[in-house]
Amino acid sequence: MTETNPDKKGRPTPKRKDAEAARKVSSLAPATTKDGRKRAKDASRAARVAQRAAYMRGDESALPLRDKGPVKRFVRNYVDARRSVGEYFLPVIFFVLFLTLIPSPIFQLGSIAIMYGVLLVSVIDGYFLSRKLKAVVTQKFPGQSLKGVGMYGWLRSTQMRRMRTPKPQIKAGDSF
Repeated sequence: MTETNPDKKGRPTPKRKDAEAARKVSSLAPATTKDGRKRAKDASRAARVAQRAAYMRGDESALPLRDKGPVKRFVRNYVDARRSVGEYFLPVIFFVLFLTLIPSPIFQLGSIAIMYGVLLVSVIDGYFLSRKLKAVVTQKFPGQSLKGVGMYGWLRSTQMRRMRTPKPQIKAGDSF
């Protein structure tokens, strides 16, 4: 007597080579020809470039969640409208690195003191910037959450202006 097992699938197990080939077929590139894959790759690249350009411009639809909303836009503009010590920290570090190469202990200790002094001033500036941002955002956007606003502004103020993303919409010193 032969029993039929309902748990069996009723077909042989596919060869590993066939299973891997079926898995490698991409849903992003429907064309299987070389020309079709190239067109799909070019279209994907163009879409990524357009998305990146929109992000750098500050288009709301292209921003990640951490940068979205009128409050974050206001914070970015507020920070970009002022100069801060933190944005000059990286150039100061390179200057300190150069000074530490001089074999004089006075230059080496002085350079370390400069580095820690700029770091301390940057942290103090960030603290007061954070408090000021929270006060201004509370006044300008009543009822909005202040969660992360101070840290967002402080971290943006420590980046060099050229490296900030999205790009600054306002020049330093301008009012908005």
